[in-house]
Amino acid sequence: MDRALPRYHGCVCGRYVLTVTGRVLARLFDLDEVPDVEARYNIAPTQPVPIIRTGTIGRRLDTVRWGLVPPWAKDPTIGSRMINARAETAAEKPSFRSAFRRRRCLVPANGFYEWRREETRKQPYLVRFADGRPFAFAGLWESWRQPDGTALESCVIVTTEPNSVVARLHDRMPAILPPESHGEWLDAAEGSPERLRTLLVPYPPEEMEAYRVSLRVNNPANDDALCAKPAAAR
Repeated sequence: MDRALPRYHGCVCGRYVLTVTGRVLARLFDLDEVPDVEARYNIAPTQPVPIIRTGTIGRRLDTVRWGLVPPWAKDPTIGSRMINARAETAAEKPSFRSAFRRRRCLVPANGFYEWRREETRKQPYLVRFADGRPFAFAGLWESWRQPDGTALESCVIVTTEPNSVVARLHDRMPAILPPESHGEWLDAAEGSPERLRTLLVPYPPEEMEAYRVSLRVNNPANDDALCAKPAAAR
């Protein structure tokens, strides 16, 4: 089965889940309008994903490509290798430092997948809050000018050290921002890397869980509720 896994599979947060309604997102993230979103159970890199960012009159939900394409890139294929940015170095890395200072976003989700080697295969797990509630990854977004002059907007998910729930699966985890940190992360006036890095810490594990799911997740073409359904132990 491992040979069938995409090459970005080894990254932390290489797949995630967003299955809540637009009304729930509008309430949680204080959006000016209720967005139209569809349930997604196996979101993969290079696919269009919703992000939340601050516009001229308030917060809005926009759709961008997952996999950041820096402004200096020669072509957009580089984005398939830039799906995660490390919290410790994003402010200095040429690919991310401009976005870290000026173009931060929230990436809504209500679960993410990680894999663990078990016997002869990599077993996927879904990590989420035990009550299933949605949350936000810290993200960065960027705009790349395409040959036809139009803009390609893309994003990356910021990662940090794992909490005790994720540590048994991976040595990194997405940086999950609690609601009280959303405003500061989105605030364009806050550009201090030192201050922003204090927000990018492992989320406390007490309310989180991880459970085995089907190998269907290994194929990004599978995007249905069966992907997130608990699987029987081997």
